[in-house]
Amino acid sequence: MACDDSGGGAAAVWLDMEDVERAAAAALPPDVWDFIAGGSGRELSLAANRAAFDAVFVRPRILRDVSGCGAESTLLGRAVRMPVAIGPVAYHRLVCPEGELATARAAKAAGVPFTLATLSSVPVEEVTAVGGSVWFQLYWLRDTGRTLDLVRRGEDAGCEAIVLTVDVPWMGRRLRDVRNGFALPDHVRAVHLGGGASTAHRGGDGASAVAVHTAETFSRSLTWSNVERLRECTRLPIVLKGVLAPEDARRAVEHGVDAVGVSNHGGRQLDGALTAVDALPEVVEAVGGTCEILLDGGVRSGTDVLKALALGASGVLVGRAPVWGLAAGGEDGVRQVLELLAAEVTDALGLAGCAGVAEARELDAVVARGRR
Repeated sequence: MACDDSGGGAAAVWLDMEDVERAAAAALPPDVWDFIAGGSGRELSLAANRAAFDAVFVRPRILRDVSGCGAESTLLGRAVRMPVAIGPVAYHRLVCPEGELATARAAKAAGVPFTLATLSSVPVEEVTAVGGSVWFQLYWLRDTGRTLDLVRRGEDAGCEAIVLTVDVPWMGRRLRDVRNGFALPDHVRAVHLGGGASTAHRGGDGASAVAVHTAETFSRSLTWSNVERLRECTRLPIVLKGVLAPEDARRAVEHGVDAVGVSNHGGRQLDGALTAVDALPEVVEAVGGTCEILLDGGVRSGTDVLKALALGASGVLVGRAPVWGLAAGGEDGVRQVLELLAAEVTDALGLAGCAGVAEARELDAVVARGRR
C-alpha cells in the first residue's frame, strides 16, 4: 500500500517539498508516480513552471515591525489561515486507501480550502461531512444535464465554491501514461460519474485508459455560454480555472465569475503553454481588482506563495505537494505538508518585511535578467 493508513502517519520529518516528493516517489508504484508527476508532451511547460518561479525575485522592505507577522487572509470571502487552497487532483485513492477523506481532514486542520475534483474517488457528500471548507471542481460533461446535476449535488452537500476547469476539452498527451498503458485499478472509481467500471480501467499498449475515458466524457464544445449557464444556476462563487490570456480574464469578469484561476494545468495540457507566473501580471492588470486571482502550477514553497502575492495574486492552489504527502504518510503526511508550507509562508512574509498578506501584495517582484 502506498501510504500508511494505520494511524502511524508519516515516518520522517520533511524539511522542504523536495523531501516530500522523494518520499512519495519511493512509496508509489512507478506507473502511479508517473500519472501524478508527469506532464504532457516533452514536459516543457511542466519544467517551465518551476523555472518561472525560480526567476522571480522579491525586493524586501526593512525597518518594519513584523513581531506580529501572520499569514491569515481571505479567499472567496472566507477566512483562511494562509492564502492557499488545495487544488483539484483526481483519484486520491490511487495513493492512499482513505483518499480524499484524508486530504480533506488535513485541510480542515490546516484551515485551508480543499478542492474536490469531479474525478474524485470519494463522494462529495462524504468529503463535506468531514467539515472544513470544500470547493467543488467541475468539468463540463458532454451531457449538460449531468453537469448541472453535479453542481446541485455539490451545493446540497455544502460545498462553498464551484471551480470550473476550462482548459481540458480532452486530456493532453501525457506520454508517461501512454508508455505505461496506464489504467485505474479496480478499487479506484470516478464516483461522481457513475462509479462503475469504465474505459478508465481498461489499459492497453500505447494508450492511457484515463485519457480515453475523459475523451468520452468531457465536452469539447465548452464556450462562454456555458459559463453564463453556470452563473445562472448556482448561488456559489465561481472560479474559472485555466486562464492565461488577459482577454479571457476580462471576459470572465464580464460573465460574473468571482475569481480567475491563472493556470496551465500544471504542465499537463498544452505543452509549451505559457506559465501561470509569466501570465499573472497581465491578468492582474486586465481584471483591475474586480475579482480575485488564484495561481497554480509549480508552487513548492512559502517563498513561491510570497512571489505570487507580490505579482498580484490573491492566493495560490497547490496540487501535487499534498498528494505527495498523502502518498508518503496518509492524512498525517498531508498535515505535515500544509504545516511546512504555513511555516514557510510566515517566514517569507516576515523576512520580506511584511506583517501580513496585504503588505506582500505591495512588494516589488522582478524577473531575473537573461532567463529567456
